[in-house]
Amino acid sequence: MPTDQPPVAGVRVPDTKLAVEATELVRDTTDDLVYHHSHRVYLFGALRGRERDLSFDPELLYVAALFHDLGLGGRFRSSGRRFEVDSADEARRFLRSHGVPEDSVRRVWTAIALHTTPGIPAFMEPEVALVTAGVEYDVLGLGYGEVSDADRAAIVALHPRPDFKRRILAAFTDGIRTKPETTFGNVKADVLQHYMPGFERGDFVRTILDSPWPE
Repeated sequence: MPTDQPPVAGVRVPDTKLAVEATELVRDTTDDLVYHHSHRVYLFGALRGRERDLSFDPELLYVAALFHDLGLGGRFRSSGRRFEVDSADEARRFLRSHGVPEDSVRRVWTAIALHTTPGIPAFMEPEVALVTAGVEYDVLGLGYGEVSDADRAAIVALHPRPDFKRRILAAFTDGIRTKPETTFGNVKADVLQHYMPGFERGDFVRTILDSPWPE
């Protein structure tokens, strides 16, 4: 996709009207932590896609990456829903307002909604798989050595990650502490177990055994 910006680590950032407006929206509604993390997710996801020889839509991947953590923001903390769903719904509203076809909207929604559900996205459409791949690379360091030192350095120089590990964990905690029930069965329960005193994680086995069904 043509752009006036030089590629980063060989990856071009979309400069369509949709991409530019998505960038402006996310820039205005998130802090530097989420803004730069979301860009790294796109860039690392695109690199992983290139390595895996996947054919993906850069614009859809870009929008999904930019919106994927929007639901951690303060205006969503009383929603009672998983932050991933809040993020996905915001992306869906944005895309529909721009007349994006429903199949593309569905891909972006799914990519965002599943980005903390390991083991499933890798088997879905490339945009879905690569948002998760970008998140897993930037947050968890999965496949760290599979990106060259030069490419990694170029991305981090443009979108820095100072004290990222501590700060992203704090952002997760702040984003979900008011709705701890939404962490049942997903990785965010680990976050609250570490950082929210008094948190008791749901137990799947106990839920089955204590269900109202008579035996």
